[in-house]
Amino acid sequence: MPTVSQSGLTFDSGGKPIRLDAYIPAANGNPLPAVVALHGAGGDVQGMDQSAMLLAEQGFAVYVLHYFDRTDTESADKATILRNFPIWMKTLWDAVSFVEKQPAVDRERIALLGFSLGAYLSLANSSIDNRVQAVVEFFGGLPREMKLFMRRLCPVLILHGEADSTIPVSEAYNLQRLLEEKVIPYEIKIYPGTGHGFENDVWRDAGPRTLRFLKKHLAAPQK
Repeated sequence: MPTVSQSGLTFDSGGKPIRLDAYIPAANGNPLPAVVALHGAGGDVQGMDQSAMLLAEQGFAVYVLHYFDRTDTESADKATILRNFPIWMKTLWDAVSFVEKQPAVDRERIALLGFSLGAYLSLANSSIDNRVQAVVEFFGGLPREMKLFMRRLCPVLILHGEADSTIPVSEAYNLQRLLEEKVIPYEIKIYPGTGHGFENDVWRDAGPRTLRFLKKHLAAPQK
């Protein structure tokens, strides 16, 4: 298991300094696949520390994005999300531009991982940004409006609770249908009786499933 270094980075987006929590494993000179991770509407970045560390220990350079910095937001209700979603999309685009230039990162192997609102942002950006090679989305969906602007799709892992009352499971099935129509590789797991946010027993399945998906779709090219 590689040694992981943690650091705080900043980049500019719209004239604002945006924070990234970086978890970088020792790479022995080889460029690493990268994962940009996005929190949900509650703004809980600290709650992502364990997941980021686990991915980094498996050889991924992980960057947790403080995208609320762009709008001085602490938590977001529906009105705040509608107002700021395009700005956060641009912030995520700028984050990928920053991450792809990091010396440890293989710019051809970048994925997004998002929770709830962060999943919506990840899917929206991946539909217009061909630098994104894969998305893991936890209990989110693709904004309907993006179907008008969509240029492409990439492989997606869909993870959703069947009993989610915040973001209905129909969002997962809508995304599944779209991916099938576009003949894009995907995996889907719907957890019976599970609401918005996963408990420990669900994480024991979702965690390894996420790791397998990212290893598959961010694998180093064969020489």
